[in-house]
This record gives sequence, structure tokens and C-alpha cells, in this order.
Amino acid sequence: MSVDTALVRELAELLGDTGLSEIEVEDGDRKIRVARKLQAAAAAAPAYAPASAPPAAAPAAESAAPAETAQDLKAHPGAVKSPMVGTAYMSPEPGKPPFVSPGSQVAAGDTLLIVEAMKVMNPITAPKAGTVKQVCVENEEPVEYDQVLLIVE
Repeated sequence: MSVDTALVRELAELLGDTGLSEIEVEDGDRKIRVARKLQAAAAAAPAYAPASAPPAAAPAAESAAPAETAQDLKAHPGAVKSPMVGTAYMSPEPGKPPFVSPGSQVAAGDTLLIVEAMKVMNPITAPKAGTVKQVCVENEEPVEYDQVLLIVE
């Protein structure tokens, strides 16, 4: 697939100018999505990727307290990882409370969140009973294959 880099740059500038977090354009069989992960204090650099490819990771924001790295989280025995590339949804529908939050007690098989891929909603379930220690993704955040979504202990 040939990517029109000028179009991608133009869309990225539009993201910055409008404050949007993502833009998707479609022209026949070609679809391009430009997204960026917004940080609380400052916006991260945009991540550019065609919609059919996994989204590029935005740089992590630095914080005062040392944070666990993505590699540390992947090695955690309670890590629940995404089985696919898609978009994470923390609640069953807009305006409803999230399935879980830190401190929630879950049973094996309980729905933790949904990953939407190719317009199919895929429930991500708890592999074991325990407590949700950490939620590693935001609602409507693009996720990659094998990305840690939550920690259940």
C-alpha cells in the first residue's frame, strides 16, 4: 500500500490545530487513521498509522514517581494482555459505568473490558479470580496485540 505522507502530515497538523485525538479518512479501499494519545499535562506527539496497521506507540509521559515500564508489566504474572489490535472500551456502552476499576473484585470469566476490532466487540475476560490492581489503558484508547490492559492479582 502506498501511503500519502503529505496527507498524513496534513491530518497530523489538523489534530494539533483542533485538539482532536484522532482523525480517520477513507477513500475507496484506502483508509488512513492518525491518532495521538493526550496526556493530562501536555499532549504527546501524534502517532501516524494506516487504519489497517497497529497504531504507533506514543511516547510515555515522565512522572515524578518511577513508573513500571511496559516490559515490567508484560512480565507480571497477573497481566491481562490484548489478544488483538483494536480499541479498548472500559464500559458496556457510552455513559455506563466501567466494567472494573482498580480494587474491583473479579471472578474467572468476568468481563474486564471490550476490545473492538473490525467492528466486532470482543469481551476480554478475567483469566482468574482476584482483584484488579491496575488498569493500564484508557477508554477508547487504541491498543496493540500483546499490550497489557490490566493487572489482576
